[in-house]
Amino acid sequence: MAEYMRLRQICLVAPLLEPVISDIAAIMGLSVCYRDGNVAKYGLENALLPVDTILLEVVAPTQGGTAAGRFLDKTGNRGGYMAIFCCEDPDARGAKANAMGVRTANVITHAPYHGVQLHPRDCRAAFIEFNHTDGSDDVLGTYPPAGPDWQKHIRKDTTLALTDVKMESPEPDALAEHWGKIIGVAVTRGDDGTPMLELLNARFAFMKGPVDLMTGLAFEVADIAQVRERARAKGCKVKGDSFDLCGVTFTLT
Repeated sequence: MAEYMRLRQICLVAPLLEPVISDIAAIMGLSVCYRDGNVAKYGLENALLPVDTILLEVVAPTQGGTAAGRFLDKTGNRGGYMAIFCCEDPDARGAKANAMGVRTANVITHAPYHGVQLHPRDCRAAFIEFNHTDGSDDVLGTYPPAGPDWQKHIRKDTTLALTDVKMESPEPDALAEHWGKIIGVAVTRGDDGTPMLELLNARFAFMKGPVDLMTGLAFEVADIAQVRERARAKGCKVKGDSFDLCGVTFTLT
């Protein structure tokens, strides 16, 4: 099978699922497609919203002692939790990461889906997961983590695409190089010299910041002013064409 690497899902974490998931849906004009009961065994609840063919997930702890809860404590409720990629062979991708010293944290198999999660301490900034769904490499095909009919919940009247993931690090070049080696994508440069990883359907940009963290998401929207005003009405901190929600900055383009 030919090699490929696509952004499949971004996972954010919140102390409580509500009103965060409802606010994201209302502001961005998105629809919840699934709530996965399988995450309960990790002491979590979740909800997923499709942004075209990329899933935006929010998880929240339902009990103490969860990895997500520790993440919130460590970061002060700031930062994205996971970047999830679909590829041709998660085990082979995980083995290459292991050879770099990046440990496997968890392996999940719910046929026809198979995922390999890498240790966030070794990845730096966030969890990385590689997954594959047997028999469905169609971007609009079966994807069990998003439920049986996630495609029917895609809305494009307000939000058209999730285009960029913003990462921060005291050493942005080194973090970009590290992530690039893990996911198998060469580092490029933006017009301003920002190190970037260009995937088939999204881009990761690495900025200077105090700690390694996923700090923002950029979205293409139909009407920036309308979305900005919805965010302000929900009490979000709005600055220019950006606002803060669920621990990250949403930037509108």
